[in-house]
Amino acid sequence: MKAKILISACLMGFKVRYNGSEKSPMTEQLRRWRSEDRLVIHCPELAAGLATPRLPAELSGGDGAAALSGLACILESDGSDVTQAYLLAAWLALKTAQEAGCQFALLTDGSPTCGSQKIYDGQFKGVTQAGQGVAAALLRQHGIEVFAEHQSAALAQRIAQFERNQDDLL
Repeated sequence: MKAKILISACLMGFKVRYNGSEKSPMTEQLRRWRSEDRLVIHCPELAAGLATPRLPAELSGGDGAAALSGLACILESDGSDVTQAYLLAAWLALKTAQEAGCQFALLTDGSPTCGSQKIYDGQFKGVTQAGQGVAAALLRQHGIEVFAEHQSAALAQRIAQFERNQDDLL
C-alpha cells in the first residue's frame, strides 16, 4: 500500500500564505513523492474561505488542541477573533486527509493551522514557542502522523517503515 501524504499547498509553491507567498522552493523529495502520486495538496485556510493575502493570525491562550477544546482562540493582528474560520480549516483538512486515505501530513510549521512543532506566541512579535496549530492537532487526534516541513527525511523513513509493515501483513 502506497502511503498518502496531506501536504500544505504553500510547500508545493502555491502562493497561499497569509502574505500571498509560498513557503519555500519544492525539494527533490517532494518532487519524487509528487511523481509517485502520494501527495494530496491542500491549503486549509483557503478551503475555509480565508482570503490571500490576509492579516497574520496567531493562537492566543494556548495551542491548537486548546483552541479545539474552546480554551484558546485565534486572533488576527488587528485583534479580530477568527477562531471559527480556523477551526473550519482544521476540520476541512481532516476531511480531505480522510477522504484521500492519508496516513501522514507534511505541514508548514509556525502556522496557527498547520504548525506541528512550533507556533507563534500570540503577541505578534515574531516569537515562537513549542506547540501545534489547530489542523495539526486535529489530524493527530484522528491518527494521522504530522510532520513539519523540515522533517521530510524523518517522514521518508517513517513511510518506508509503514510500507514495509503493510507488505508484511500481505
